[in-house]
Amino acid sequence: MLVGVPKEIKNHEYRIGMTPAGVKELVGRGHQVLVQHQGGVAVGFSDEDYRQAGAEVVDSAEEIFARSEMIVKVKEPQPIECTMLREGQTLFTYLHLAPDPGQTELLLASGATCIAYETVTDANRGLPLLAPMSEVAGRMSIQEGAYCLEKAQGGSGMLMGGVPGVEAANVLVIGGGVVGLNAARIAMGMGAKVTIMDRSLPRLKSIDELYGDRLTTLYSTTDAIEKQLALADVVIGAVLIPGAAAPKLVTREMLKLMKPGSVLVDVAIDQGGCFETSKATTHENPTYIVDGIIHYCVANMPGGVARTSTLALTNATLPYVLALADKGPCQAMAEDNHLLNGLNVYRGMVTVEAVAQALGYAYVKPEVALASGDLKQSA
Repeated sequence: MLVGVPKEIKNHEYRIGMTPAGVKELVGRGHQVLVQHQGGVAVGFSDEDYRQAGAEVVDSAEEIFARSEMIVKVKEPQPIECTMLREGQTLFTYLHLAPDPGQTELLLASGATCIAYETVTDANRGLPLLAPMSEVAGRMSIQEGAYCLEKAQGGSGMLMGGVPGVEAANVLVIGGGVVGLNAARIAMGMGAKVTIMDRSLPRLKSIDELYGDRLTTLYSTTDAIEKQLALADVVIGAVLIPGAAAPKLVTREMLKLMKPGSVLVDVAIDQGGCFETSKATTHENPTYIVDGIIHYCVANMPGGVARTSTLALTNATLPYVLALADKGPCQAMAEDNHLLNGLNVYRGMVTVEAVAQALGYAYVKPEVALASGDLKQSA
């Protein structure tokens, strides 16, 4: 298979979908790889590194999209990239379609097979290709929140961990999944007072058993959130419903409960955000203020630590890239139901129920979609 790896073009996105080590694995199995010129230079991989691994380095994304059978990226394709996709081509990347009708429409029109990292599952009911970036984003959320608390950034002027004789900041983490747990770990490490909320009692029990009285666990209700907002200096939005838009757990009215100069960090912004006042921002302009509350809503947070993120992501994605290349996408998904769960769009059909519901499309089960594609090819 001919696999293409374009340079990312989203604002301040420096990650790349494949490292030279991944290229070497593919080439060793008889595949060809195209990498865009300087696609990995920002994370320490030169064009020569890719050439030595066996890749062909090309100048333009247009050539990669025109020649490749499968495109491997990091972030969702931007509109100009969507228009370069074609029927019979496979796209393997993060998509986050539920809050993005424009991208969904373009992907449907392309006729391509679009597999999303964030909905691939595993035997433990986890999301193995989302987890590495969730770990990064959870950890980053605290350092960004701490920075935003500084007075020069518009914050209240608190030091996250305090000092002897001066209280530490209160950190509220809404969501006890991978993001929330990693955020809590870093916040505790910095000396903050941490409360983590979730609707899963087994999850809260597990967190309590891990950390005991180092943090507080609370069952998440609207009333509980309102009470905690009044105490919080930093709030981390870490809620995920796989494939679906994030629920709005903090309304604009609730901002009045918070102390001026407090900080909201919405890690769920890729899925539309879990704060009503959230809107996607960039690393170039990461924050804005609503009713005296700082909002940090960068839609590609892990891109800020691009080398760490690239290595963590590609370690997880490489086995799936190899399976897709070795077997072809249809056979690979037919043999692996967890990879099949990653199929979001196939030949103009939406194959994730939450996306179909959110955007008003007919839902086609992924196995049904694949079967209909086989029939179309044989016809």
